[in-house]
Amino acid sequence: MPRIDRYILGQMLTLFGFFALVLVSVYWINRAVSLFDDLLNDGQTALVVLEFTALTLPLVISIVLPVAAFAATAYGTNRLSNESELVAMQSAGLSPWRLARPVLVFGVFVGLMVAVLVHGLVPMARARLAERQAEIAQNITAQFLRPGSFQYPARGVTLFIRDVATDGRLLDLFIEDARNPDDQTIHTSQEALVVRRDTGPVLILLRGMSQNLRAQGDQRRLSVTRFDELSYDIGAMLDTRGRTGRDLRDYGTLRLLDPDAALLQATAASAPEARREAHERIAQPLLSPIAAMIGFATLLIGGYSRFGVWRQVFWAILGLIAVQFLTNAAADQTERDPALWPLLYLPALAGGALCLGLLWLAARPRGRRKRLAGGGAA
Repeated sequence: MPRIDRYILGQMLTLFGFFALVLVSVYWINRAVSLFDDLLNDGQTALVVLEFTALTLPLVISIVLPVAAFAATAYGTNRLSNESELVAMQSAGLSPWRLARPVLVFGVFVGLMVAVLVHGLVPMARARLAERQAEIAQNITAQFLRPGSFQYPARGVTLFIRDVATDGRLLDLFIEDARNPDDQTIHTSQEALVVRRDTGPVLILLRGMSQNLRAQGDQRRLSVTRFDELSYDIGAMLDTRGRTGRDLRDYGTLRLLDPDAALLQATAASAPEARREAHERIAQPLLSPIAAMIGFATLLIGGYSRFGVWRQVFWAILGLIAVQFLTNAAADQTERDPALWPLLYLPALAGGALCLGLLWLAARPRGRRKRLAGGGAA
């Protein structure tokens, strides 16, 4: 690689490391704060919180890297312009197409990093996170069955336990289920046991009473039932089964491209939906070189100015927003109809065409551009 290419690439990589570190830290801390609060409220330890936040890090990095690549190229090109290095390179005969080569190499490098994340680390981290969530969801005693305080595990549900014996028995249990205003139930029992089943945890209430208040027309009827043993599906009440379900994003890309019956049954998804998820992952790394080239090519149009290139920076940000808007629109459209998955590659094609147009405009003689601009104004 020529020395000038190594110089530009080194500048971009240095700035990329700085912006990636800052953006990942801000984004990760923002996500970790809410996760920290939820897990601690569920009675989890700091070690579990640290594990969960670490498992979310690959996803955060994959989202932030293209933005960091754009920021690095835009800031780096702006600095090269302000220090007249860019003007010296162009005066030496280097065209915008030639100057874009190390930037393209830089963008491809970032794209490869994103590809490793979205095809490898992110699915592995999500699968592990799903397993840990399933394990924690089964540990109802640690999450919700805390003695001495009223708990609200679901909307309309109130739970109170006086104490927990050393052998795991729940003493003096109170459950109010008012999710349906027309059919409210209160369960009380002297003791209760937690039994884990495939469908989720179940409470076995011992020596207690159930009071049911049911609306019948304009009247309400109260019925009282005393029992020696009653089975209560606390898993349905806490909605733990919804949290233990698998997601398409937990699986590898190759398996999603050719989904088997076990995958479709575990995720309750169709084969076109699985393939759409795979193509979305394939298209995601393509945006990294696009973001880098937009940040570079847009700043070349204005040339050198003592007032800087902040106007070009604004247009570069606007171009990146437009590409991201196309990405979101394509994702929304394919979610409605997975058969339209080729639309996922449209933002990369549109971004590539934008970069080529900007480089072509920057490569045109500056004097001719001014004459054309003057003629258009006339």
